[in-house]
Amino acid sequence: MVRKTFLPFAPPSIGEEEIAEVVDTLRSGWITTGPKTGRFEKAFKEYLGAPAALAVNSCTAALHLALAAAGIGEGDEVITTTMTFAASVNVIEHLRARPVLVDVEPDTLNLDPAQVEKKITGRTRAILPVHYAGHPVEMEPINELARANNLAVVEDAAHALPAGYRGKRVGSGDNPAAFSFYATKNLTTAEGGMLTGSEELLEKARVLSLHGMSRDAWKRYEKGGSWFYEVVSPGYKYNLTDIQAALGLHQLRKLERFQRRRREVVQAYSAAFAGNDALELPVERAGVEHAWHLYVLRLRPEALSIDRDAFIRELERSNIGTSVHFIPIHLHPYYRDRYRFSENDFPVAYENYRRMLSLPLSPGLAESDVSDVIEAVLQVVKRCRR
Repeated sequence: MVRKTFLPFAPPSIGEEEIAEVVDTLRSGWITTGPKTGRFEKAFKEYLGAPAALAVNSCTAALHLALAAAGIGEGDEVITTTMTFAASVNVIEHLRARPVLVDVEPDTLNLDPAQVEKKITGRTRAILPVHYAGHPVEMEPINELARANNLAVVEDAAHALPAGYRGKRVGSGDNPAAFSFYATKNLTTAEGGMLTGSEELLEKARVLSLHGMSRDAWKRYEKGGSWFYEVVSPGYKYNLTDIQAALGLHQLRKLERFQRRRREVVQAYSAAFAGNDALELPVERAGVEHAWHLYVLRLRPEALSIDRDAFIRELERSNIGTSVHFIPIHLHPYYRDRYRFSENDFPVAYENYRRMLSLPLSPGLAESDVSDVIEAVLQVVKRCRR
């Protein structure tokens, strides 16, 4: 089976409502951070039930701001997972702190709380769990460790909208949580992100997000505003624009519908692949709601005559797009060389990385698209059995 056209891995689902809202913004005379960004923050906060929300230009910015507002700095240690995108760890380096990597659980591929406990030292200041692929981290032991050792917890929720843990939305508590609205995410503003958490921490983060200024442009230039401001901290340029917020307002309204479709696709994949000894399916533990940002299929090498890379090439020949999430942090040259990591320092992450691929997953997938993916995967397995 070869599709006539290439099926992208994760195209965005943008409708006429988003387009009209962006056009309205362009015609409004206010295109940077302003009233629509404020509306988006309020709607997002209410959707999650979060104490506060701050819209920023990326999840990376949200992570950086959260750590900076928590006082993380030079010489501090931050424990996080090796199975993540580089941004989760880069922001620790930006603050001249030291990332301390841990291995992951074999089923969820989330950081292993038992490994976290072993890595806590007198220099540890924070734990940065990553809700991998949209499956929530087991947060209860993480939070207990943090309380016992007086540590901050900053949650990387780039994949976790709208994930739930023990009846509550990820990002609804006092822990700062960083969300991504990149083009492939469950909700997109093209580029963008949101930081949720306590009002106290987000007040600090808001100032840091715009050059450390005491007043943003909307407060200075709206009717009755004052031109006066003070720089109270050497901050960053991390604000979200009203153009991006215009997309986010409508994406948020569609999120539940998007998620229903994502779950339908996941159910179709899992039903088709269940019981196949060449394939390991993703899990959803009891007590959590998976956001299903990714559908990560893991190959069983003992059943196949080809490796993961060749499997991906075979799917590409059938016009099926895929990706790999992620190349573990300890394999990247900068971190490998700086901290003298070897491949097997984190054996669970390394072994799973070598056999994983992410299948197309988007609310825009038609039934025929889903069928094409399933057929292509099963055909490759059939052709390439040992």
